[in-house]
Amino acid sequence: MNDDRINIKTPEYVSLQFQIAGLGSRTAAYIIDQLILMAFNIAIVIIFLIISIGQPDLLFFLDLHSYLIAIIIIGIFFINWGYFFAFEYFSGGTTPGKRMMGIRVIQENGHSITLLSSFIRNLLRIIDSLPAGYFLGIMMIFFHSKHKRIGDLVAGSIVVHERKTNRKNKLSPIEKEIQARGLSKNDLVIDEWALKSINMKDWKLIQTYSNRFLQLPKSEKENLTKQIAGILLPKLGLEMEENIQEVEDKLLIIYLILKDDWEFEL
Repeated sequence: MNDDRINIKTPEYVSLQFQIAGLGSRTAAYIIDQLILMAFNIAIVIIFLIISIGQPDLLFFLDLHSYLIAIIIIGIFFINWGYFFAFEYFSGGTTPGKRMMGIRVIQENGHSITLLSSFIRNLLRIIDSLPAGYFLGIMMIFFHSKHKRIGDLVAGSIVVHERKTNRKNKLSPIEKEIQARGLSKNDLVIDEWALKSINMKDWKLIQTYSNRFLQLPKSEKENLTKQIAGILLPKLGLEMEENIQEVEDKLLIIYLILKDDWEFEL
C-alpha cells in the first residue's frame, strides 16, 4: 500500500501524480496531534483545579463549579475539533503531526484544501470515531482504494505524501540567481488570504517562469516578466514597479514563497 499512487488531472488540465498516504503514516500523525491536544487538555484541567481550590463560600463554589465544568467541556470540544480544522486550512493541509510525517490533505482535484472541505472532513471525525477508538475511520482508510475515511469522501479530499527535494548543499541555477540577488522570502509581505487565492495554474505559471528565467533572451524575458506580473501581482495585492529588475525580484520572491507549499517530489 505504500506504493499506491494516483494521477490527478486538475481543472487547469495539468496532470499530477501523488503518492497516497496510508494507514500507518496517518495513524502516526494522528497520535502526534493527539499528544499535543492532550497537553492542552491537561493544562485546561489544571487551570480549572487552581480556580476551584480555596473557594470560601460553598454555595458560590458549587455554582461556579457547574459553570466551569460546562465551559471546560465546550472548550475542550472546540479545541479538539478546531485544532485540526484551523491547522489544515491555514497551514496548507497539514497539522504538526502531518508535517512531521510528511503528509498533507489536498482536494481531490489537486488544489489546496478549501475552508468548507476542511470544515466538513473534521466535523465528520465524530462519525469516523464510532463506535470507539476511531474504529470506523481506520477500517475505511485500510479498505478504501484511495485510503479515504468518511470525512474525506464527503469533503472530496485526499491525504498524500509530500517529499520536498533535499538540496541543502546543492542549489539549482535559479536558486543561485536568487541568492546572488540577495533575495529572501522575508523581502515581501503577502496577506495570508491573498496566498489562499493562488491555484495550481498560478503555481505552474511562476514555476515555469522561474525555470526558464536564466535561458530567456533579455527582450523576451522582459515581456514575459510584465505578462506574468500583470497576472500575479494584482492577485496578491502587490503593485507593479516601473523598474523591470524590481518586478523580476518580486516574481522570484513569490516563487520562493509558493515553492514551500506547492513544490512536491512525489
